[in-house]
Amino acid sequence: MTTATVLSWALSIVCNVVLPLLTYHWLTGAGWSGFSALVVSGVWPVVDTVVYLIWHRRIDEFAVITLIFLALTLVVTVIGPHSSHLLLVKDSAVTGLFGVVCLASLAARRPLMFYFGRKFGTDGSKEGLARWQGLWDEYEGFRRMIRLITLVWGVGYVVEAVTRIGLSYLLPTQAMIGVNAVLGYGFPAALIAWTVAYGKKARARGARRQAEAGAGEARVGVG
Repeated sequence: MTTATVLSWALSIVCNVVLPLLTYHWLTGAGWSGFSALVVSGVWPVVDTVVYLIWHRRIDEFAVITLIFLALTLVVTVIGPHSSHLLLVKDSAVTGLFGVVCLASLAARRPLMFYFGRKFGTDGSKEGLARWQGLWDEYEGFRRMIRLITLVWGVGYVVEAVTRIGLSYLLPTQAMIGVNAVLGYGFPAALIAWTVAYGKKARARGARRQAEAGAGEARVGVG
């Protein structure tokens, strides 16, 4: 965990999560329309992408994905009737789409969480990126871990979206706004906690297997 890694993480979280949310709520509270507030909020991921490009000389996939989903949010906001109920359904549809993208990426050469992991698991340097790519190229266990994480996030977000859409038809709008906020923040937090715990267990298993293999080779050498 280097200083560069911490700064990279902090910049991404602030520009892709914190500032867009604060900007959106501040502008809507000041009387701006939801559409206009979303457009202005989308400036922050652009700032993150530009800073990352200048810093690392390459595009940041995380910021690009954030921009894509901000654009999708803008699209679903302006399409169709603008009732509060339908806006809740549209918001859930965007998160469900993220889950579908995760699942679809399993058919690609590298699933989506490979790039998210590279973003938050390295310091962005050439050495760090090369090490991450080496883990993918050399270790089947690492590839299996990344694919499982992608599968869990994909299924999780699809289930979350279906649950939110179903509840939006069962609960009053005012109650659903509160449920939406809890699920919107609590569900990603639960997935992140599971990912961290699973990653630690996977690393521990890998280290244990390496130690066992080394001990076996030592015994063979002695024999």
